[in-house]
Amino acid sequence: MSADSVSKVALSDGLTQAQSWFLEHSDLLVQYGVNIISAILILFIGNLVVKAISNSVSKVLHKKQLDKAVVEFISAIVRYLLFVIVLIAALSRLGVQTASVVAVIGAAGLAIGLALQGSLSNFAAGVLIVAFRPFKSGDYVEVAGVAGSVETIHIFQTILKTPDNKMVVVPNSSVIGGAITNYSKHETRRIDFTIGVSYSADLQLTKKVIRETLEQDLRILKDPDITIGIVALADSSVNFVVRPWCKTSDYWPVYFDSIQAIKEALDKNGIEIPFPQMDVHMQKS
Repeated sequence: MSADSVSKVALSDGLTQAQSWFLEHSDLLVQYGVNIISAILILFIGNLVVKAISNSVSKVLHKKQLDKAVVEFISAIVRYLLFVIVLIAALSRLGVQTASVVAVIGAAGLAIGLALQGSLSNFAAGVLIVAFRPFKSGDYVEVAGVAGSVETIHIFQTILKTPDNKMVVVPNSSVIGGAITNYSKHETRRIDFTIGVSYSADLQLTKKVIRETLEQDLRILKDPDITIGIVALADSSVNFVVRPWCKTSDYWPVYFDSIQAIKEALDKNGIEIPFPQMDVHMQKS
């Protein structure tokens, strides 16, 4: 018998054995195929349902007028928890014992938790931020040495946008672990600046000019009253502390305009604002 004949016979025997195996295990193959397709469908449809539920939760929370950052935080937690349930259901359809899966996930979670203690602390800090709400979306805050407007609060980090339009990602643990300064919490803010005038200036006139200048600005509040007083007798000037109040939204415009207006008013009334000078005396030896 030639080599070609031998190979043809071997191939024919192999095909016969394969057909016999498929016929014997056809029910099992069909069952496995159905389970695999079912698991894929569970993942696909479950993912769509998870997104729909997460979006519905987000809409409901928005209707309750909750803060945008809080809504996004809660929606993210709901989305992740539901997806884990869908994943376990898909694995169960494949015949994997869910009890074993839960045990494995628990053990893996413990190991991952020990390895990612920082991330877990960020998550816990995120929950505290949402629970106690030291700030909300849109507030101008200073946290962890960074100042900016709060964009969103995620599970592990808080996103800030600086006045020069930079995005800063601050870990939630750093936010909770340090001082939080919220400049937008209250409707009004006090402006603090110091004005130095010459020792030869009429102090009563100076106070009068500063007060009248500030009172002309309608953005400066009548209550609380403007505070003007001598705070220091410096080396070359008498320093006045000036503290008007305004709405928080008007803080920086009022700050800049007030300094310019006071400077122009003092010049108009002949009140000198001293500046550092150096006298040099030359002696001929």
